[in-house]
Amino acid sequence: MRKILVVGAGQSGLQLALGLQSHGYEVTLMSNRTADEIRTGRVMSTQCMFHTALQHERDLKLNFWESQAPKIEGLGVSVAGPESERVIDWVGRLDGYAQSVDQRVKMAGWMDTFAQRGGQLVIHGAAVSDLDYFSRLYDLVLVSAGKGELVSMFGRDASRSTFTEPQRALAVAYVHGLAPRPEHPDYHAVRCNLVPGVGELFVMPTLTTSGPADILFWEGIPGGPLDAFEGVKDPAKHLSLTLDLMERFTPWEHARTAEVELTDAGGTLSGRYTPTVRNPVAHLPGGGLVLGVADVVVANDPITGQGSNSASKCAAAYLDAILEHGEKEFDETWMRSAFDRYWATGRHVTKWTNAMLGVPPEHVLNLIGAAGALPPVANRFANGFDDPADFEHFFYDPAKTEAYLASVTGATVDA
Repeated sequence: MRKILVVGAGQSGLQLALGLQSHGYEVTLMSNRTADEIRTGRVMSTQCMFHTALQHERDLKLNFWESQAPKIEGLGVSVAGPESERVIDWVGRLDGYAQSVDQRVKMAGWMDTFAQRGGQLVIHGAAVSDLDYFSRLYDLVLVSAGKGELVSMFGRDASRSTFTEPQRALAVAYVHGLAPRPEHPDYHAVRCNLVPGVGELFVMPTLTTSGPADILFWEGIPGGPLDAFEGVKDPAKHLSLTLDLMERFTPWEHARTAEVELTDAGGTLSGRYTPTVRNPVAHLPGGGLVLGVADVVVANDPITGQGSNSASKCAAAYLDAILEHGEKEFDETWMRSAFDRYWATGRHVTKWTNAMLGVPPEHVLNLIGAAGALPPVANRFANGFDDPADFEHFFYDPAKTEAYLASVTGATVDA
């Protein structure tokens, strides 16, 4: 039986560990926190997972909360004008629903499941020196812990990394009491509110430790008015600031917040990081090799909501690569090929995310504007969140955008 060590108990690490476990591998999972510590701790993300990523969970029978989490059937975009009025507002319908489950719920539940199924769970932080030792005991070591000393082992890939500093200041609040959305009260949608030159507000339904809730998520351009959460430690002040900024920049969203309160004392999060693509293979001092997983090696800004989706897709790609490899050695050639398998989809996420962080060119503004009058355009844009590779066909190149809009307009006129 092949022995595999997974360091890090997030979406990718746990999904991969449970997947390997289901195929009879002897898996050890290292986490720096217990399931209870995760469950009662601070929120970790703004996860919204779309159909393909959710299907990877279903395939492994890990969709424990699918019947409880709100079904997100649409994705909407609003753009603020100079007087904080909505100059663009539309919603596209998703082909398959999305869902968001607070990672405190999911990761704690999956950790308990891994242990109950006989997996070896080690609660301990890991250092490079530990991995040096473990690499001699295990057939394969996978690092899915996305912060700290371990990440520094994986060198930055300058050819694939556009940025050298954070592009957004991030601030998250999980809340109860958000009033129903008047535009589409009969179904749930993620809403992306774009404030040109300032940043973005995302509002999404979720399932948290206390039941259904909503996430209010500001992405602020560094140095701008939304870059105001650094040093704010008090959760109540964090929420108050979130709402004040909503009133100023997205009053249509603020109008729903009269009864809002935090879900719990751990329901806020703020910070920033630099989007980076790293070398997937790290060489340990003793000669061993480890393979980086998901955002350890491909860390995108959350502006496109792809973090958990990418983590799920990476875990699925690595699981298939491991199963296909059989009893052969997990050498550096194999490690790089496993990453390349993931990068075939991951590169589209990175390209799209980096594009969304910049000032949108005229043809993209035309596309977003046209979606308000052309439902097929709105729907295609929304479903790009599930399959970002599709943006290659109608988003980046002005000529392709123009041709696509012309084809939709022609079809609409002919109808």
